[in-house]
Amino acid sequence: MASKYINQYRELEKGRYGFVVDITLFTLITYGFHLVFRYFSAEIMSVPFVANSASWLAYAVYAVSLWINQNILGMEIITRPINSMWFQNQHGIIVNNSCSGLKQFYQVIVLFVLFPGPWKHKLWFIPLGFFAMFATNVFRIVVLSEIMAWKPEYFSFCHTWILRPFFYVVLFGLWVWWVEKFRRRDGVTK
Repeated sequence: MASKYINQYRELEKGRYGFVVDITLFTLITYGFHLVFRYFSAEIMSVPFVANSASWLAYAVYAVSLWINQNILGMEIITRPINSMWFQNQHGIIVNNSCSGLKQFYQVIVLFVLFPGPWKHKLWFIPLGFFAMFATNVFRIVVLSEIMAWKPEYFSFCHTWILRPFFYVVLFGLWVWWVEKFRRRDGVTK
């Protein structure tokens, strides 16, 4: 029964609807993972390895963002308590486990493991996706720091409606690169 659906999928992806099939598969995997993580986040985060990874990643994002803010952007920051940045206007941000970007790391794994393509490229592309998600998160925290230091009234809007969805823009860009360069069609790797 399953092989029937796999064969139908392969026929669709070879035809003129291949890109539509790919977009649909991307959407199903990405949104499906989002729903699973949303509804089972308490259970997922209760696993010690996951919780420890989130803590470590939150600190790494915080440390790199703090360094950029202080050494490149020249911001004066007070850093108490841990993983927090306080600015001269008495506003601050805290990088906690939910800011770690760990969900996006897992999203990269799930998307590229499930999406068709050669494993020889997946083995390096997935870690590249981790780096892209980490860099995106650092960028997000640096931008939010600047907003909180200069225009704190825009923090909530920018956090929720611009910088959080930006992860999905980067994920989509990685996926487009994957489909265009490494996806197998008709047995040939591009």
